[in-house]
Amino acid sequence: MNAELQTQPSPTALSGLPAHYAAKLGALSGEAASTPSESHHGSRASSNGAASVSLSAAVFDSHKYDSGPLREACAKALQHPQPDKPPVSIELRFLESNLDVHTAALAKGCEAVCVFVNDKISAQVLQELKSLGVRLVALRCAGYNNVDLQAAKLLGIAVARVPEYSPHAIAEHAVALLLALNRKLVRATQRVRDGNFLLEGLVGFDLFGKTVGVVGTGKIGATFARIMHGFGCRLLASDPVRNDALAKELGLEYCDFPVLLEQSDIVSLHLPLTPESWHLINADSIGRLKRGATLINTGRGGLIETEALIAALKSGGVGAAGLDVYEEEEGVFFADHSGTVLTDEKLAWLLMCPNVLITAHQAFLTQEALQQLAVVTVRNLSALANGEVPRQADVDGQRWLAGV
Repeated sequence: MNAELQTQPSPTALSGLPAHYAAKLGALSGEAASTPSESHHGSRASSNGAASVSLSAAVFDSHKYDSGPLREACAKALQHPQPDKPPVSIELRFLESNLDVHTAALAKGCEAVCVFVNDKISAQVLQELKSLGVRLVALRCAGYNNVDLQAAKLLGIAVARVPEYSPHAIAEHAVALLLALNRKLVRATQRVRDGNFLLEGLVGFDLFGKTVGVVGTGKIGATFARIMHGFGCRLLASDPVRNDALAKELGLEYCDFPVLLEQSDIVSLHLPLTPESWHLINADSIGRLKRGATLINTGRGGLIETEALIAALKSGGVGAAGLDVYEEEEGVFFADHSGTVLTDEKLAWLLMCPNVLITAHQAFLTQEALQQLAVVTVRNLSALANGEVPRQADVDGQRWLAGV
């Protein structure tokens, strides 16, 4: 995790890569070598008279709700620098476009790019960014499955994320999905607005005494578990890394994943998307699920195999599903498609199901979470301006990811 990055791929490093990496990155080695490794940032006077350093960053997939907090965080970084550090003046170039091979050129003149969950930071994109002089990919999120970390390391581009911002935001949204599904709140609200006050078809169940399976007991999963403990639920958990303190605090029981599926009335997913967790919920695992169980996913869409979920909803194997993420959400979520025909048949089917509730990746969307995302992102950008990135050390507790 703390290994230094190379400024350009070496022949030795390339020889240890799969053929497709060697072919792609080897072709770029000459261009990468000619890219200046020195920062383009300069000095200027801050509003309080102190000398400051500056840099520019292209913010891809930006929206009004995150551009405001980012501007505020930049202003605070300039006015209130970290101890023993110069003030940092950050120029943000806000772009509505997602970052991909077609839009990478928009980062020209910037030393950093700031990206979100549906931006594609592939080896090809990283090559283009390197040629433009970009030295940092700053994720304003915790997940990093959309970044080719191996290519970033070889090209000497640092990658940073926001490891945590508000576990309460995500956990509380998971509970909101669960409650809305269980008590049929969407259907009930629609009925009342239509003047229909009948109660048939709106029967839910008490959460008290139910068994809740928490898959992943990091900070978000632990926060979700505490909330469900408050409802009086029995808690099961599956995680390769046990949180013994949490288990003792809540009476939570760790067990194998199949056992969790077989015994849980509610299963909530709180883990990152990795090659090992891809389609963790599939036809086989759903077959082990307690019949009629409720499934909640506020992690990443790829944790669930959509076709297997649809089959289970049709058969009654899954009683209800609350999804804040969807494996094919790219190009759909974070945009207004109300005037067009939805071409994703699987998503269209899920949206028609009365026992499925979908929100468009909004679990993170609280004031507190947005502020923390902005503060840590600006802190990561400031580290680049201060020349701290090549060491790949912790920056105020935030771990750099390139080189993992």
